[in-house]
Order: sequence, then structure tokens, then C-alpha cells
Amino acid sequence: MLGTAAVLGAGAWGTTLAKVLADAGAEVRLWARREDVAAEVNRARTNDAYLPGVVLPEGLRATTDAAAALEGVTTVLLGVPSQSLRSNLEVWRPHIAADATLVSLAKGIELGTLMRMSEVVAAVTGVAPGQVAVISGPNLASEVAEEQPAATVVACTDSGRAMALQRALSTTYLRPYTNSDVVGTEIGGACKNVIALACGMAAGVGLGENTAATIITRGLAEIMRLGIALGATPATLAGLAGVGDLVATCTSQHSRNRRFGVRLGRGESLESAQRGTEGHVAEGVSSCTSILALASGHDVEMPLTDAVYQVCHRGLSVDEAVALLLGRRTKSE
Repeated sequence: MLGTAAVLGAGAWGTTLAKVLADAGAEVRLWARREDVAAEVNRARTNDAYLPGVVLPEGLRATTDAAAALEGVTTVLLGVPSQSLRSNLEVWRPHIAADATLVSLAKGIELGTLMRMSEVVAAVTGVAPGQVAVISGPNLASEVAEEQPAATVVACTDSGRAMALQRALSTTYLRPYTNSDVVGTEIGGACKNVIALACGMAAGVGLGENTAATIITRGLAEIMRLGIALGATPATLAGLAGVGDLVATCTSQHSRNRRFGVRLGRGESLESAQRGTEGHVAEGVSSCTSILALASGHDVEMPLTDAVYQVCHRGLSVDEAVALLLGRRTKSE
């Protein structure tokens, strides 16, 4: 049994994993930025802003006091968006135990530094890289929260910490697998959001399943090229943290990145699309910029990612992006 764990971030995925930990037998402290969210969790056992209709277990208590959430805790799950992880960690750092296992739930590459989330965690907190784990896989929060069967990947270079997290997250509905390939797990998780935007854009302009399958398959090729250039193991990207996460995010109506892309494909602005995803963050919008910069630094071609970047940040229309991709020179697969 884990004892007590802290989950910092009460969005859909943070709240879902807090539920998983509590269902597996841990006492869980869930830090929420908003007082009304914390109050609702404690009073009604719900978080309807992010997980409507889901009843949360009694072993989960919420607070807006990060220091209180972290007191005496050595397992900390970090559930804030990738681009705000650093600023939050700088506030939380004095309250984090020196020997804590820090688990990144965010999927992205930091703008400017081009760091993966595990690198940001280690840099800000000063912990050893082996104390940092990441969780990724085909894990749509609403389905996991509804206890639909799913699997996930717990990646950490310290096998003991990975196995401890695996036990802590094992329930009748979630099966965690361990992996030592942190790089591959993170690259798969960050890049799939961008490819899901592309799938959504294609659906938004009325393109069908052949197009979606093509985007997913060629998107995977891009992800593998970048991952391998950064030292990832190909098997990781062919598994749950690569193909599994990519397929779920690109095809599901629950995927906010896909929904965001659909709205862009229908001609909406970034601001309008953001409102249409209930204000939730579509990580791929910012990540496409940093992923493209990272790829450029390693001489890796990522045409789909570049097309998404051009639509999101350079005013290219989705129709123009499709024409641009179809106009690329032919070559062998």
C-alpha cells in the first residue's frame, strides 16, 4: 500500500489519477487551484467542471494549500499543463521532500528551453533524474474515471520507483506497465497531441477515414524519427505510450486536441476553438512550436507537425495545409 500521495492539479487527468490512487488503497491529497473545485470535491465527492457524473472515493481530500498537500508525502503527481509546470514547481519546491518520487502527467515540450517535462522537473527541483517518472498511454480521462478497462505506462529509470508506482496505480480497471525509456514515453505523449490536431482539422473540413488513417500512420513515422534521434527505443513508440496513445487521441470524441482541430477545420479562430473546448488546454497548440524547434535542432523532418504549426500560428488555412502536404514530392515509404 502506498500510504499518502499528493496530486497537484485538479483537472480531468489529475482528478482521475487521484481517484485511481484512492481506489488502489492510498490516501490522496488533491491540490486544486480554485477554491470552489476543492470545496466541491470535499462536499459532494464530484468535480463536475472536469469529470461530470463521476463520484470520487472517500480516500481523496482536496485542498488549495499546496504546502499542506505536500507535507510528509514522498509520492507526488504533477498534473498541471506543460507550459505552466516550471512556474508551479518553483512555488512548490520548498515543500517537496528530498527523496520524493515526482511523477509528470503533462505531455509537452517546454517552449524556449525545448525540455521534456521530466527534464523540467529535475532542473527546477534539483532531484536526481531517477526520482522523476512519467505516466502516458491511451488514457482518456473520462473513460478511466468511469472505470472502463485501460492500460498505461509508468516510465522511470529507477526500476524500484517504477514498480512502486505500478503497484500504487493497479486497480481492477487500470493496468500499469513499467518502462525505463522515459525519453520515448514523453516524446510519444507530446507529439501525439499535434497529430490529433491534424486529424481533427481533417475531419473539420469533411475528410474521411482514409485521410485519418494516413495522418495517424505518417504521424507515427514523424514521432519515431524524432524519438529515435533523441535516444528513444523504437519498441516504446510501437507500444502503449506511442501507437496506443496516438490512436486514442486522434480518433476519440473525448480528445480535446482532436475537438480543437475539428473547430479549426470548420474555420474557427484559435480563440473561438478554445472557448469550444470548455477552456481546457489543447496542449498541441503550444507544443507544435517547441516540437518543431526540437526536430529542427536534430535535422528531423516533421511535415505534419509543421502544417499544424502553420495553421495555428501563421494563418495558413486547413485547405491550404492539406494542399501543401499533398504537394510534397513523392518517395518510397
